[in-house]
Amino acid sequence: MKRNMTSWLFLPLMLLSGYGLASPTQVEILSAVVKDAKIPDAQVTLQRNGESAVRATTNTQGQATLESAFPDTSDTLLIVKKSGFSNLVVKCPCNGMSYALSPVLTGLDSMRVVLTWGAQPDDLDSHIVYQGNHIYFEQKEGDNGNLDVDDTDSYGPETITLTARQQGQSYVYAIHDFTDRERPNSSRLSESQAKVFVYVGESLVRTYYVPQQKIGNLWTVFKITPSGDFVDINQIEGVNMESARIGSHLSPALTDAWTASHNAGWSQQDISASRSLNLQGEAAYQRNDYDQAISLFTAAVNAWADNGKAYGNLGLVYQKAGRTAEALWANRKALALASGAGAPTVRAGANYNIGKIYETAGDYQQALTYYQAARQEKASTVYDNAIARVQARIH
Repeated sequence: MKRNMTSWLFLPLMLLSGYGLASPTQVEILSAVVKDAKIPDAQVTLQRNGESAVRATTNTQGQATLESAFPDTSDTLLIVKKSGFSNLVVKCPCNGMSYALSPVLTGLDSMRVVLTWGAQPDDLDSHIVYQGNHIYFEQKEGDNGNLDVDDTDSYGPETITLTARQQGQSYVYAIHDFTDRERPNSSRLSESQAKVFVYVGESLVRTYYVPQQKIGNLWTVFKITPSGDFVDINQIEGVNMESARIGSHLSPALTDAWTASHNAGWSQQDISASRSLNLQGEAAYQRNDYDQAISLFTAAVNAWADNGKAYGNLGLVYQKAGRTAEALWANRKALALASGAGAPTVRAGANYNIGKIYETAGDYQQALTYYQAARQEKASTVYDNAIARVQARIH
């Protein structure tokens, strides 16, 4: 039975403010991994640049009402926090929406993808495809991966967890509008307010918002390359096929050649905003405000996913903060984006940092692979010593 979000929402209470008329914001907070489980005692905040934040705490039904005059637009952020879960940060509109909190992940190469959307369409489905695997509602388990939650009655969440990403394999994640599966010319997916949250370790590392004013019922969101970095695809197309065939339809995206011609574009406005956020993050890092630096660097790469400098900064601050899974992810992306005369130095440093993470985790073979890659990029006694150290451990 469809969850009736309006059953607990207050009747709109119109408030006069500097923005004109506004109403309270009501949200519902659920678990990303246990179907329909409510999250009580979560701290929910609405925040807008340069203005005081408005806060509330979810009740036993996971509901919170924020008495705010902020406009329910993309200029306003919703932030949700609770111990044991990754922080959630999302652009509004938020009123009447459900959001899901992801428990902190512990594996170095684990990842969780959470989909939420609005009241319509009723049923959006998550699909992830990789070698020999197609995880979706009819095939909930795969190699080191599973569909934790399948939602068929609006809002979500739909959650896929990879407990271990396999080195050398590509992964492609997409969303199929199951409700409109026979309507390739539908615009309802684009109008659904769908959002995709990607978690690594204890952090939300990427957020995707469904492209607006597009026709189609299949949204191919991102790819993970064999080296482990994310490539944004972010394209909607129209298909007319059963869900079981989505896997073979997406399979070409597993190749590098496909990605090269389908990568998402970025506007100059995106790039400028990203660079500004990166500079703000560097200032926060210099103040030793690592949480704020992480937030700003993450916003920078969400604005422009090809900002290699911001990824390098993220890798550095995650390591300083002791968040190794996230540092691993950021260093891999910095590797992929390294360019120009300084690229060998960047790649050598990122490979060395990744090697250190694996060495600390006791995975000496993986550590050796990355130390050797660092040495191939640049000669250094530091890299030579690291190679010798882990080789002694292996033998």
